Amino acid sequence: MILIDGKKTAAEIKQEIAAEVADMTAQGLRAPHLVAILVGHDGGSETYVANKVKACGECGFKSTLIRFEDDVTQERLLEEIHKLNEDPEVDGFIVQLPLPRHIDEQAVIREVSPAKDVDGFHPVNVGCMSVGLPCFLPATPAGIMQLLKRYSVPTKGKHAVVLGRSNIVGKPMASLLMQKSDPGNCTVTVCHSSTPDIKEICRNADIIVAALGQPGFVTEDMVKEGAVIIDVGTTRVADSTRKSGWRLRGDVDFENVAQKCSYITPVPGGVGPMTICSLMINTLKARKENPHK
Repeated sequence: MILIDGKKTAAEIKQEIAAEVADMTAQGLRAPHLVAILVGHDGGSETYVANKVKACGECGFKSTLIRFEDDVTQERLLEEIHKLNEDPEVDGFIVQLPLPRHIDEQAVIREVSPAKDVDGFHPVNVGCMSVGLPCFLPATPAGIMQLLKRYSVPTKGKHAVVLGRSNIVGKPMASLLMQKSDPGNCTVTVCHSSTPDIKEICRNADIIVAALGQPGFVTEDMVKEGAVIIDVGTTRVADSTRKSGWRLRGDVDFENVAQKCSYITPVPGGVGPMTICSLMINTLKARKENPHK
């Protein structure tokens, strides 16, 4: 069994990006600039944004955090998005999700310029991804593809099962795995809450990407010998042995499943660090494509 170390891989990629940015600035060019919009004070969102700002520093990027209280109107939020769309000094920006209930998330996503949509959520980028055109890929699926590539995990002709059909992970993951590329060229099955016989489907999978948000859902009896397991789950569960009182648990019963796998990602330290890393890759790409050099 090979443990896929996302933390180590992300650190290597960020070093590669930092070297490229250093060359860029040595030539007198502006460093990439990423802006994050954070609405409210959700603990998870605060942590994610702080990690993104930290990653920008490691890569040599400029970063800006714009904060709004959770009672901000949708109109005010869209006004800020329009400003960022027009700002030539901003290469890419993200609106941290989830947003308060009174704000239409899809309406907000649609207002972000596709050329600055480094989260890869805009329908234009989603459409380009689905037909294999150049675009900004959604961060978590792109990070998983990087892990498969850098660990030389064989994917051609393999049966991949994606557990979950979210717009952020499940759907784009399935699309990327089935594309005629390397990694890729998989036969893909997507399972969700209405899928019968999930255990039997998983038992026939060469690759399982678990993105349901249900701790320990994938058990030993669902996994065949030699399978590749990618665990996207990051749920807080109670743990009285920890100072915080909780720990992160993935969608996979790691302790019992790992012994059957050829490759597996841990939680934490697997897919998570690669998600932020993918955002850095997209931001550098946006900077290179920014016509206002």
